[in-house]
Amino acid sequence: MRREILVAAAILLDSRGRVLLVGNDWGRRGRVRYTLPGGTVEPGETAVEALVREVREETGLRVRSVEHLAYVIQVEDRRKNERTLAMAFRATYEGLLNPRDPDGHIVEARFFTLEEVEERLKGHLPLLEPLRAYLRGERGRFYAYAGWHAPGVVV
Repeated sequence: MRREILVAAAILLDSRGRVLLVGNDWGRRGRVRYTLPGGTVEPGETAVEALVREVREETGLRVRSVEHLAYVIQVEDRRKNERTLAMAFRATYEGLLNPRDPDGHIVEARFFTLEEVEERLKGHLPLLEPLRAYLRGERGRFYAYAGWHAPGVVV
């Protein structure tokens, strides 16, 4: 049976324009993968409610406001028989970084320059390309990928 995953993620910038990324070690094998803070929308939850909850859990920050939808990505992972639809929202925040992930997967939450973001996300085009384009001024785009390491299509 095909698995459908809905994700909400936050683009949070500090006063110097750096982007907040979280380091995830999902398999607890020491292989950290960086992403925007966010996660799966749970049953009965809206995307914005999931965004607020996930940012709080993964970073300790409180979402003050959601400004706009930055972009949407779709990833068809045929190997796992999964489709992921992820929405990235530009949001403002308050508080101090203090991750308390109840799942224990977050090993780091830190602000990175665009160059550092590109280094952390290289090899994961669905994570890198839309964020890079957004930070360079593109908004409201839809990105479709045939896999997590495959080139995409921009609409």
